[in-house]
Amino acid sequence: MSRGSVFNRTRRTILADRLDIADSHWSRFRGLMGADPATFRAGQGLWIVPSRGVHTLAMRFPIDVLYLDRARSVVHLESNLKPWRIAPLRLEASSVLELPENTIRTSGTRVGDQIEISLAGS
Repeated sequence: MSRGSVFNRTRRTILADRLDIADSHWSRFRGLMGADPATFRAGQGLWIVPSRGVHTLAMRFPIDVLYLDRARSVVHLESNLKPWRIAPLRLEASSVLELPENTIRTSGTRVGDQIEISLAGS
């Protein structure tokens, strides 16, 4: 996995300063399954590329989910997605950003917001 950060340019807020990237078949499949809730706190994030939807099967904590199009605009939000759920697919999405619960609420993120993802070394 790579490392990076996520900034909501529209709201001028940092969504994650410790971002992992799931960009292989295995890392996308695994996602946050089996992760310890104590290790996925404010400032953490997982960017799943490519993706049009997620599930929280085998997870032990709720998450917030941002669906992003190719231009990294938010096209759909799922707040407080509980464990053992399947989120809807969004065909207009090209990637999904998983964040700790309440990140959407505390950041004020909305559909249409422009998201900037900076990767380590770029």
